[in-house]
Amino acid sequence: MQFSGEGESNPQPLTRPTVGITIPASLRALRRRSMTPRPKARRSTTETEATGFWRILCLCEVANFAALRRHLGRPRADLLAGDVAGRVLEQCADVRIVSVGRNLVEIAFERETMDAASADLETLRQAMSAPFDCEGEQFELDVQFGAAAAPAEEHDEVRLSEAAESALDQARTERRLVMLDLSRTDLAFDRLALMRELPRAIASGEMFLQYQPKVNVRRQVVASAEALVRWQHPTRGLILPGDFVSAAEQAGAIASLTLWTLRQVIADQKLLAADGHDLTLFINISGTLLADTGFVEEACAIVSESGARLGFEITETAVIRDPGTAIRHLQKFADIGVSLAIDDYGAGLSSLAYLKQLPAKELKIDKMFVLQLTSSNRDPLIVRSTIDLAHALEMEVTAEGVETPSALALLSVMGCDMVQGFLISRPLGIGALRAYLAEEGHAAPASNVNTLFHRPESFWKRA
Repeated sequence: MQFSGEGESNPQPLTRPTVGITIPASLRALRRRSMTPRPKARRSTTETEATGFWRILCLCEVANFAALRRHLGRPRADLLAGDVAGRVLEQCADVRIVSVGRNLVEIAFERETMDAASADLETLRQAMSAPFDCEGEQFELDVQFGAAAAPAEEHDEVRLSEAAESALDQARTERRLVMLDLSRTDLAFDRLALMRELPRAIASGEMFLQYQPKVNVRRQVVASAEALVRWQHPTRGLILPGDFVSAAEQAGAIASLTLWTLRQVIADQKLLAADGHDLTLFINISGTLLADTGFVEEACAIVSESGARLGFEITETAVIRDPGTAIRHLQKFADIGVSLAIDDYGAGLSSLAYLKQLPAKELKIDKMFVLQLTSSNRDPLIVRSTIDLAHALEMEVTAEGVETPSALALLSVMGCDMVQGFLISRPLGIGALRAYLAEEGHAAPASNVNTLFHRPESFWKRA
């Protein structure tokens, strides 16, 4: 991939080949204009370094492409990247843009500061929220942005491209614009290095688990907990799941990582049960594993032999990838007593058609709707309707991201069954969780008048 490097007499546009897309003639004209660098953008290396010039590479993806293709048909859907490119150029005419797939475009430009680059990307993100006209009909495109920014003296094009891809992975998960700053010495990770190191890390015990409790609102006791895997790297320090899970999927190590997690959670669940806290412990299952028959069979054997109380959390998008296989395998888990929870509900393309088919007993409302529950007009309506829907489907509801007593009070009034978040507890190691449960007497019967919720806010925020 070529990028318009500073100090070149004739900067060149990105030349990655276009894959499977035809851009309308009007957009091709815009594209030719946009890919011609303006004179004021040309600077010598010395000048760009002196002024803090930044190079930006952004990947812009139509996340709901598959759903739109079913409505529009393949020929028209294949033009969606061109539609996105056209709208980008309407907002920022000086960028260079090229299509790199049917649902992906690559945008390159330069700015004097990171703040200016962030502002332009936010303008683009907001512009994408308006409906697109497709053959006379209005459609909303779910467009995600992942970008990387490098100072003028940074000439590693591969690193810039990999950072943009990493940012897009993070944007898909967090549902927000993500821009990584390559000038930071603490930039989270080198994806290729992590992919190489993961098998060794799993084998050498660098992985560990933390647990975040979930409280039953009516009974006012900790009813279960979610296991969260962490990586204590010997030189990089603590690496969080958002940084290494996608790398594990790409490296083919996600199955071994999940099976390690499963065995460790079983051991920890038995420790808690011996303490008198027979809680269900949940682990997150990657969508790629729901189509892996070998993994499903091995996981079922491990769970059946253990007798531990376990739950699996899966996202809707994991099911949408291959609904038939995913639902069949989820039913196998349910048949051996594994509790199933739908995670991050509302953050993606929620589908009632899939929701009613899943053998899940719990639905978790994404924290994006909970964090502003008491300051938004719409979020309470969405949360209340989701609670009612889940109850109609005989599911319990967990609200993620509960951080204030006012949000807890409102969720209680709405009939939410369980809550999870920093107001209850931050994620704890198994030793800290055992001490926490013992100290607060969560094994006491629900009729105990000394309930969990009669506490000052300072109590809830202790880790």
